Amino acid sequence: MEIILTHNNTDFDGIASAYGAHKLYPRAVPVLPSKLGANVQEFMALHKDTLGFKSVKKINPQKVKRIILVDTKSPNRVGPLGKLLRDPRVDVHIFDHHPPGEDDAVGSYINQDNVGAVTTLIVEEMQKRKVKLTSFDATLLALGIYEDTGSLMFSTTTARDAAAIAYLLQQGANLAVVSEFIDRPLSVEQRMLFHMIMKNAEVHMIQGLKIVITQATVKEYIEGLSLLVYKLSENESPDVIFAVVKMDDRVVVVGRSRIEHVKVNKLLLPLGGGGHGAAAAATIKGAIPEEIVPILLERLYETIEPQKGAREIMSSPVKSVTSNTTIEEAGKVLLRYGHTGMPIVDGDKLVGVISRRDLDKAFFHGLRHAPVKGFMSRNVITIGPESSIREIQRLMIEQDIGRLPVLEKGKLIGIVSRTDVLRTLHGDDTPRIYRTNFPSLSPEEPKMLLDDNRLDILLEERLPEKILHLFHNIGQLADEANVKVYVVGGFVRDLLLGVENLDIDLVVEGDGIAFSTRLARFLRARLRVHEKFGTAMLVWDDQKIDVATARREFYQHPAALPQVEASNLRQDLYRRDFTINALAIQLNLPAFGYLVDFFSGRRDLEQGLIRVLYNLSFVEDPTRIIRAIRFEQRYGFMMEAETLEFAHEAISRKMIGEVSFERMFDELLLILQEKNPVPALCRVTEFGIWEFFLPDLQWSDGLESELANVTTLQHLLKEQQWWDSKSQWISYFLVLTKHLKPDGIEVALQRYPLKLWIREAIVTISEEGFRVAQELDKWLKGGKNSELDEILQGWSVEAFLSLRATYPVQETILLLEAWQAIRKTSISITGNDIKALGIKPGPIYGEIMNRLRVERLDGTVQSSEEERQRLREILIELGYGSKD
Repeated sequence: MEIILTHNNTDFDGIASAYGAHKLYPRAVPVLPSKLGANVQEFMALHKDTLGFKSVKKINPQKVKRIILVDTKSPNRVGPLGKLLRDPRVDVHIFDHHPPGEDDAVGSYINQDNVGAVTTLIVEEMQKRKVKLTSFDATLLALGIYEDTGSLMFSTTTARDAAAIAYLLQQGANLAVVSEFIDRPLSVEQRMLFHMIMKNAEVHMIQGLKIVITQATVKEYIEGLSLLVYKLSENESPDVIFAVVKMDDRVVVVGRSRIEHVKVNKLLLPLGGGGHGAAAAATIKGAIPEEIVPILLERLYETIEPQKGAREIMSSPVKSVTSNTTIEEAGKVLLRYGHTGMPIVDGDKLVGVISRRDLDKAFFHGLRHAPVKGFMSRNVITIGPESSIREIQRLMIEQDIGRLPVLEKGKLIGIVSRTDVLRTLHGDDTPRIYRTNFPSLSPEEPKMLLDDNRLDILLEERLPEKILHLFHNIGQLADEANVKVYVVGGFVRDLLLGVENLDIDLVVEGDGIAFSTRLARFLRARLRVHEKFGTAMLVWDDQKIDVATARREFYQHPAALPQVEASNLRQDLYRRDFTINALAIQLNLPAFGYLVDFFSGRRDLEQGLIRVLYNLSFVEDPTRIIRAIRFEQRYGFMMEAETLEFAHEAISRKMIGEVSFERMFDELLLILQEKNPVPALCRVTEFGIWEFFLPDLQWSDGLESELANVTTLQHLLKEQQWWDSKSQWISYFLVLTKHLKPDGIEVALQRYPLKLWIREAIVTISEEGFRVAQELDKWLKGGKNSELDEILQGWSVEAFLSLRATYPVQETILLLEAWQAIRKTSISITGNDIKALGIKPGPIYGEIMNRLRVERLDGTVQSSEEERQRLREILIELGYGSKD
């Protein structure tokens, strides 16, 4: 015999899941619990015959071979048949959504997951098995989910619960019936108890959280305490709430939590309770509320850890203006820093605030030269440094204000914005409009001390011991200097990607110049300082280390070079191009190896996305579009959809045309220095921005093929160590200019700061390339080495590669091998040897040595002895002696 059990005092989730389990196990008999909830009793009274439940009395325990247990795992909660769950002869299958407990039954099959209702698990299994449902079936199952999730409103609700409801609605679930049994008016007894717990509710502020505890005593058991607690929480808006009610001979405790890290099921564990982190209950026989409440309070004080307050999340220092600042000047400051409002101070005293809207109105009315004190708000709502997040959130909502100044002993020490609150509450899930459109100046770590952000082990695994030791020394020096030091940017990005990159960029929160001087002295390194920008460069054992004071940038106009000023780490990272480059690792020893990720760069790395940090990024610096293309192709990433739109918008507005030719050339060179620049160059074509590099260039499949050939040839040269890869960009650039018309070549020569030999190579390829290419083809059919030497006289390897890019790679390799051998060939005869034979120095020396080299190249002379013999013969031929 197979039976289906659920817990006593069962609700619709228990009844619905038991009914659904019967659909999955048709041979199993659903057993009706001895106690039912009031609304479940009414439902069962109408549908008892339809549902097929049997009473406990009609079950013979001796015949039970399998139990399907739903909505609980505890044998103690299912009545007299619970002891069968411990019988080794009985096979147990379990469907439950509650966390594991100490007295759980052991099942051969367990379907347990963190969903709002166990009926959701049953419905999912039905879908897998393609169980057909009637409208009645779907309605009862929907009742189970709606009741246990508070009509999908409880915090325990998951997307899977909603999906299950959607499926049941498709199967014909009747919401009118659901509403009739879920949204029922309170009974007389329930209303009385609700007034009691509402009257007795006491608020306790524990570590900044609002904790409500209420208690009551009634003579008889009253159904639905959990519903009353839910209604009370709607009135009080607590973070955590407990109702402790004595009913008959026992105390019932119901707890609810809206805070992720405060789990009421764990708080009720010593009282024998169970449930979820957000919703739990306990029943204690023979107790009174006066005994239970102190236990709960003690548990709360022990369990709840200190929460972040205003001091931890505020922006500091605060950008402010004085009351005599003009409307126009204040507007410029707001525009420069991207704020929508600003405090007004006189000395250290806060005297008011002014918003962007107020400034705009004053400006519109011709009051640009008036002082802000005539338009500022003087009744400023402020907070203290210890104000909790919840208090700050409440003030912002109730007062409809976006920022709160933080005062300590009357002095303005910081400001908290909506962005700061949202980031603290939601972390990476903060809506991007709040995270990226305008900078929040929070100087501290929003999420840097999470265990998964600790990278010290990764540093040990992926860095050379010398660099790891260097970082530890830097951290120790930083601690001694009382500054914070971080390694930032591309180094961190590539460390996480597993790509070797030892370009070290340090950011110092403090005096970067002073710290770099201290570091140079410690390392005995060479130091070059740029006071204007607060930067320095150290050279230590051929290792370059760039050090910068944490700074922020602003742009006077689109495409302008940035103006800089000292700031904090967050603003220093915010000024960078993309989220994946706005990562930092702290080197101070107490926090060594912790990743600082204000802008979710690590997540974008994992998802392979290039994302700008704010909407106007490409407007302020259009060259970031080219960098985005480069990073896309280097790492196999793609631009995030909104970033791609911003790029197209900036291109359509010709923003790149505002960039200087020198900066454009630098960006082009960076692309051409990539391991394989061809995909990035193709992407440049897709974006239609060649006109800003080489206006005359016409992209074609042939040009793409030539560039690919150059890549192949360069890789070969590097493998053979025939060539320095630092100049690889030149070959690509020469291929590009080879496809320009004479006027286009002239434009390129005028625009770009090219070395003389590169300029000459461009002109030579244009004027002589066709002839030289024909001569090389002829040589391949059977030519002497001396002829090849003459053909390529004056040609660089880079120019040669660009010239041969249109030809088969194998033929070019033959030419390269021959040319390489020629370049290594030399003669042993020197000018001193000729002079020793009595010949006066002059042009004849060059003629003789050239003839000897030609013969050595062609193999007619093969040794030093033969060279000397041939030297004497040449001198005789030239009339400088006799054969004797």
